[in-house]
Amino acid sequence: MGLYDLEVTKSNGETQSMTEHKGKVLLVVNTASKCGFTPQFEGLQKLYDDYHEKGLDVLGFPSDQFMNQEFDDQDQIMEFCQTNYGVTFPMYQKVDVKGENQSPLFEFLTNEKKGILGGEVKWNFTKFLIDRGGNVVKRYSPQTKPEKIKEDIENII
Repeated sequence: MGLYDLEVTKSNGETQSMTEHKGKVLLVVNTASKCGFTPQFEGLQKLYDDYHEKGLDVLGFPSDQFMNQEFDDQDQIMEFCQTNYGVTFPMYQKVDVKGENQSPLFEFLTNEKKGILGGEVKWNFTKFLIDRGGNVVKRYSPQTKPEKIKEDIENII
């Protein structure tokens, strides 16, 4: 099964096929509103602003699996991201990024690119860079600031 065989749930509850992103460079990020890495939303939005016209989509997937650092209510998540960080890139429904109820997208991503400590996502703001063919080319730790990914994006865009 490949990336484009998967479906995700948009923030408004609608199901979306990942084929809608076919031919784009993707940066998929598991996010949280109340995390020490939350200010990375600003850098993620800048990447989106700078490279969206060239074919980059940043996709945010809120998760509450790490010390309950995400709001329960989807509307509250969206309002927080838009009000505090001006997020305009696509945000999706809250998902499990690891464990028994892991979303199929994160199962695919973590199987394709294992982290230093193994496959599962270890914390908020783990990032996956995907090329235009749907191949996961790189995985970044939560500590990797979005601006440090710029060169990798430029190399495949």
